[in-house]
Amino acid sequence: MDIRHLTYFIEVAKYKSFTKASKSLHLSQSTLSKVVKSLEEELNVELIDRSAKKINLTEAGEIVLAEGEVIMESLNDLSIHLYDLMNLKKGKIKIGIPPIIGFLFFPKIIKGFNNLYPDIKIKLFEDDSKKVKQEVRDGILDLGVVMLPVDEKEFDVVPFVYDELSLFVHKSHRLAQRGKVEMKELQNETFILFKQEFAIHDIIIQECLRAGFRPEIAYESSEWDFISGMIGENLGISIFPKPIAGKVDQDLIKAIPIVNPSVPWNLGFISKKKKYASPAVREFIQYISNDLSF
Repeated sequence: MDIRHLTYFIEVAKYKSFTKASKSLHLSQSTLSKVVKSLEEELNVELIDRSAKKINLTEAGEIVLAEGEVIMESLNDLSIHLYDLMNLKKGKIKIGIPPIIGFLFFPKIIKGFNNLYPDIKIKLFEDDSKKVKQEVRDGILDLGVVMLPVDEKEFDVVPFVYDELSLFVHKSHRLAQRGKVEMKELQNETFILFKQEFAIHDIIIQECLRAGFRPEIAYESSEWDFISGMIGENLGISIFPKPIAGKVDQDLIKAIPIVNPSVPWNLGFISKKKKYASPAVREFIQYISNDLSF
């Protein structure tokens, strides 16, 4: 069915006159009459009772009018929604984040983006980095935040944080008053780490091995505040991203830079290569690329 034919019929039904409808549509009356006749032939029913001077709809015509108006309203809504989508008035973005990254950066990110695009909804999914990568790879998530580097043959990457890891110890620890520390000095310490699913776990193990020892791990957790609480009870040390220093009790826990070498903690947003990115996702990536600094 040609949507134009349905539109023309609805106009005739509204005015109950071919003459008035033809003026409204800027068509000749004969053309309009042919279009309505063509629609009747296509549907194999009479839509208009032509036996009287005044146009009346048949029962079939009343049904086509009612359903046709619903169709035209739906098409109008579709156009509006697509316009809103393309002009960034509406949309949704699914982002996967490890918990430690979420509380450090995302309140600022979401507030800033929502101020610009209040009707674009951001849905966050907290999980470990390995799970986030897999769900981006599977197309479940639009974006994920992970530690860099990643395989750039598989993901498009937008870096947004360049920082380092620091040592966190209880205030009474032998290293608490130091201005810096080398990884090899931690050989005999008891570590409290994130669980193996977290990328930072593997990085710390690798750095310890590179310094010539395998760390003694007393506890593992998926919650940074649990780990910091254990440090606060002087039950071990840990290595966190440097920005965590502003979130712990600084009278109880001391953060010390790691040197010779320092341990980078770089973050980026990843998306699956060649996956369609909605206008909302593209604008979010642009926002991250241009408007944020940490």
